[in-house]
Amino acid sequence: MKLIFDVSDKPKAGQLVVFALQQMLAILAATIAVPLIIGNGLTPAAAMFGAGVGTIVYILFTKRKSPVFLGSSFAFLGSMAAAFAGGVSMQLGMLGLIVGAFLAGLVYVVIAIVVKFVGVGWLNKLMPAVVIGPTVAIIGLSLAGNAIGDLVKGDVTKQVTEYAVSTDSGTPEIIETVSNVPVGSSYVALICGLITLAVVMLCSTYGKKTLRLIPFIIGILVGYAAAAIFTVIGNICDIDALKIVDFSVFSSYMLTDGSVSLKTFVSLPDFAFVSGLKGLKEFDFTYFATIFVAYVPVALVVFAEHVADHKNLSSIIDHDLLEEPGLTRTLLGDGVGSIAGALFGGCPNTTYGESVACVAITGNASVITIFAAAVGCMLFSFITPLVAFVDSIPACVMGGVCIALYGFIAVSGLKMIQDANLDDNRNLFVVSVILIAGIGGLTLTFGDITLTEVAAALILGILTNVMLSKKKGNAAKK
Repeated sequence: MKLIFDVSDKPKAGQLVVFALQQMLAILAATIAVPLIIGNGLTPAAAMFGAGVGTIVYILFTKRKSPVFLGSSFAFLGSMAAAFAGGVSMQLGMLGLIVGAFLAGLVYVVIAIVVKFVGVGWLNKLMPAVVIGPTVAIIGLSLAGNAIGDLVKGDVTKQVTEYAVSTDSGTPEIIETVSNVPVGSSYVALICGLITLAVVMLCSTYGKKTLRLIPFIIGILVGYAAAAIFTVIGNICDIDALKIVDFSVFSSYMLTDGSVSLKTFVSLPDFAFVSGLKGLKEFDFTYFATIFVAYVPVALVVFAEHVADHKNLSSIIDHDLLEEPGLTRTLLGDGVGSIAGALFGGCPNTTYGESVACVAITGNASVITIFAAAVGCMLFSFITPLVAFVDSIPACVMGGVCIALYGFIAVSGLKMIQDANLDDNRNLFVVSVILIAGIGGLTLTFGDITLTEVAAALILGILTNVMLSKKKGNAAKK
């Protein structure tokens, strides 16, 4: 595709700040979601700082040639939960996160060393475009449900208690479940999300050069404004259906002591290593084994997604990143960056499809933009009002943005197979198996280890490609 800013280009200072902010907004929703899901002392601010550190490490290892941001990995959610479940204290659990990230990063380092000696020719044969293309498409399509789910959801919630009768113990007993459900109308949320999506599309398609470079910033701001207007009206008129933005987020971040203080404006993130060091005395071999089993197999699965992301990014910037700077360097950057990021945020990091999609949609592949976004994340993590603002962006607004982001990931994957001969049954079966397995949501669970639909689809695609590789010629069977 035609890039407005190439990998080595350096936008002007003012532009750079705006472009970096857009990259941050594209990845922050997912980055801060992981610590919010896991809890146990993990915070969005620390995750932001860790993502920034990890991305800078990645950029250095890849010689400033790969324009992608590293954020909190959802693939390790089960591993992170196991770290806390197997620990006798929160401090030991936090240490487990760091040790787990180190082990996962070590897997990448080992693979990188192997690749250094044997090259990537075997990988290109094992994962040609006909395998990687539909796999990349599945990465986007597998996230479609998340985007649509968020599109119709506001952030203002209320507690609802549900009662059910259970007979598992042999005698009937009442089970009480308390959950938070949105009070805002799904139709109002949908309107805000669609406004966001419409603005992104219009800016990207009809906007002048500057607007085409920052469609997500404009879209999020307009969508947020619409949601805020509905919410203000809902608060004034006491209409729950109009309440979309949870403004209480600002007070929870900025008035932690119930009054204005220094923490209202600036605060130090709760870094993982601070709590983790306190768990050293409780660390033993049994717990290490638990962490090893929880993290290492998942790292092997995420390796496949690493390759798919870099193949996708290579097609966007028209330069094979697996050859230069090379798979060895991208793996080292991802692995060591993940270790460095987890020291601060507790979350293993990975290359983000949202970041790749942002590059594709805006045509801005400047690595200095990614670097500035990483620095911005680190700075943001100290500024309490900014962290609160990011956390207050309603789900429906990010849902509108994610329709575009995830859609571009899916389409870019399909574009990778446009030159493949799909009249050839071999290629047709490979693509078919991957798409159906991925869209159908095939997952495989072995104990505490789960192969995601992306990993399962990729493995089936590789096996299909190998099984049919003896077929000669490209002519389709009649």
